[in-house]
Amino acid sequence: MSGNSSRPGSFRRIVQPLQRQEEKWWLPVPCVPSGGLSEKSRKHLRHKRDCAKQIQKAAMAINGSVLAEMEIPDTYLASLPKSGKASVGETIYRYINTADKFSPNHLLDHLNISSELEALELADKVEASIYTWRRKACVSQSKSSWELVKDFMSEVDRTDKNQVLAERAEVLLYCLKQRYPELSQTSLDTSKIQYNRDVGQAILESYSRVLEGLAFNTVAWIEDVLFVDKSTKAQDP
Repeated sequence: MSGNSSRPGSFRRIVQPLQRQEEKWWLPVPCVPSGGLSEKSRKHLRHKRDCAKQIQKAAMAINGSVLAEMEIPDTYLASLPKSGKASVGETIYRYINTADKFSPNHLLDHLNISSELEALELADKVEASIYTWRRKACVSQSKSSWELVKDFMSEVDRTDKNQVLAERAEVLLYCLKQRYPELSQTSLDTSKIQYNRDVGQAILESYSRVLEGLAFNTVAWIEDVLFVDKSTKAQDP
């Protein structure tokens, strides 16, 4: 039910806007009976929400696996900055380079990311720095093949400074994605999808991405209904 409409009978509108409604004001406001949902209906919704969460996790895992298998386009590698420091900036580089005990979570707390857009921009920068440092590590080992840069698991001397920086940046990127599990695809992911020529990978990637989005919306909608149900019960005398 839209937030500016009224409905007679045994249903009533919750005046207080949900947090998600403030972010996506065009979505309808859920309505529940004046006495709230029955325990059976509430239990049923919770079960469906949990199932949708499992589907979402599985779709995310499939999508991430497929993207990892896709070949990195040469256009992306050619667009990398000359140095990883230029990509991540002075603050992040200083911390990654000088910290004796590297703590990615401490660094993320210090950066004080305020929005998903900022998180995505940081993910792009960190991901670019990973490949920049790995490329330099390959060059320092007299291995100039681009294929070595594309391979995360390439055997490189772990005492190499560029290799250490790349590994720390990779851990930072992982922790960032853990904090923002619904983060949009990075520039590298988008580039992989754009230049991918494997039909099987294209089908798996697109299908899992759509399924992930549907599962996420299903979970959000159910939680909205449960929130309204809880608010309705709290308003009853």
